[in-house]
Order: sequence, then C-alpha cells, then structure tokens
Amino acid sequence: MSGARPGWLARLKPDWYLVLILAVAALASVLPARGEVAASLGWVTKAAIAVVFFLHGARLSREAVIGGLTHWRLHLLVLASTFGLFPLLCLGLAALPAWVTPPPLAAGIVFLGCLPSTIQSSIAFVGIARGNVPAAVAAASASNLLGVFLTPLLVAALLHAQGGVSANGLWAIVLQLLAPFALGQVLRPWIGAWVSARAKALSKVDRGSILLVVYTAFSGAVVEGVWSRLDALDIGRLVILCLVLLGAVLAATAALARVLGFTKADEIAIVFCGSKKSLASGAPMAAALFSPAVAGVALIPLMIFHQIQLMACAAIAQRYAQRPDIAVESR
Repeated sequence: MSGARPGWLARLKPDWYLVLILAVAALASVLPARGEVAASLGWVTKAAIAVVFFLHGARLSREAVIGGLTHWRLHLLVLASTFGLFPLLCLGLAALPAWVTPPPLAAGIVFLGCLPSTIQSSIAFVGIARGNVPAAVAAASASNLLGVFLTPLLVAALLHAQGGVSANGLWAIVLQLLAPFALGQVLRPWIGAWVSARAKALSKVDRGSILLVVYTAFSGAVVEGVWSRLDALDIGRLVILCLVLLGAVLAATAALARVLGFTKADEIAIVFCGSKKSLASGAPMAAALFSPAVAGVALIPLMIFHQIQLMACAAIAQRYAQRPDIAVESR
C-alpha cells in the first residue's frame, strides 16, 4: 500500500459524537429534567423515537437484504453472533458476583447483548479491511431489520424475571418502534430517493433525537439517584468487562469463519458485522423498553462498549488491510 499509514493516535481517536453524548449525560447529571418539564420532555422523546425508526424504515433497502440472502451461511453466522452468542455472553457477565459486575449495570449489559449490529461503521471497517463489502451491507441491514423485532423480544425474555422491562414496554414497542419502522418501509418506494438525497441533513435529526433520548433517560436515572449507586470503580470494572466481551466475540467470529471455510474477505465481513452493537438503535430502544430511571443506567454499558468497539475495530481493519493478499476475494 502506498502512502503513510495512520499512527496509533489517529486510529484510536475518539468518536466525537459519542463525546457529545457523554457531555449530554453529564449535563443531565448536573441539571436533570424534573416534574412537568420531565413529563413534557418524555412525550417529545417518544415522538422523536418514532421519527428515528420511521427514517430507519425509509432508508433500509430491502433489495440489499434480499439480494444478500444468497450468501446465507455468512448471514446465519453473523445473526448467530449478534442475537445468540452476544446475549449468552452478556447473561454470563451479568450473573458474575457483585465485586466483578456492579448489580446496577447488569440489566444494561444484558440489553447491550440483545441489540443489532451497526450499519455504517461495520460497512466502513469492512471496506478499509478489503473485505466483502456487499455481504457486509446485506448482513448489517438484515441485523437491523430483524433487530427491530428480535431485540425487544430478547430483552423482555431475558430481563422479565428481573423486572427490567416496564409494564407498558410491549405496547411502546408497537407504537414507537414497529409501527413507524413498518410505515417507513411501506413508503420507501415513494420517499426512499428523497430520504437518500437528504441523508446528511436527516442524519442530524437522527443524532439530535438520540441526544434528546440520552438527556431524558439520564435525567430520570439521576433523579432516582443513579450516581449514589455507581462510582468510578464500577465504571472501571465495566470497561474491563466490555473489553473482555469484545475480545471474546472477535476471537469467536474469526475462529468460526476459518473453521467453516469462509474466504478471508467473508471472514472480515463476519468479524466486523458480528462483533458490533448499534448505539443509534440502542438509545431509542432503551427509552421505549425501560422506565426512565432504568433507561439511563441501561445506556451506560452501550456507550462504553460503542467507543471500545470503534477503537479496536479501527486497528483490526488496518491490520487486515496490510495482509499480503489484499485483493477482495470473491465467493
């Protein structure tokens, strides 16, 4: 490869949008919404969540998902990692003794394991690593499409005994997630081109809505005394748990891809699509599934894991790209 390779500092630079999310969480910690303001903000947040999932539905190409299903073995492995391996590992981490896994964060760790993969960053990293980009587009899209249905069901099943999901959670899923998403998919033939042409502007709607969700969720958690139950040591332990979780999934997906005889290009798509969790989907889902007091705490593991996955995958993608045979392998 020609040209200077980026140094470690460039590879490990923070996600500045995540920095902004953390700043909003800090603002909610100092100036949380209370009383009538919190109630009004809650209704605005519900509307924002509906808009986010409507746009997801309008953007998500059914053609990309259907077209990629011919490579069914790859997609099954990605989905097995996303909605099988991840939840099992997270359940195991949540069940560890309190001196290892802080009890207030256990539900958030399980929630993290149930989320779909990212789309943009997965595809970007597969491209950098010279992997099978069309397969990555199909796998990440399928993960998000199925995640709208599977994530709430998994969360409800795995956390029901702990009371982590609010009583109105399933109805909220229908009103706030599934109905807008389905409407976006139905209207995609008429508005898909308009949405795609304004992707940059509409991404600000997405991001602004997530910031609103984070502020509302953290406000509820702060009012309920989250920081009296968590300290710096708890966050430090969570970082270690997220590192262990990501390392285990990265190793498992790479090993399985090799054992099952996938090409290197397919292995790259499996590793990156099967090891990520979506903050863009996770934030509004948390607000829809949990009570405000629980949602703020549930987002903490996701935000930490999100940054770790970006830094680790940036380095791994560069390493894949430097392999002797950098030609994209065909199936």
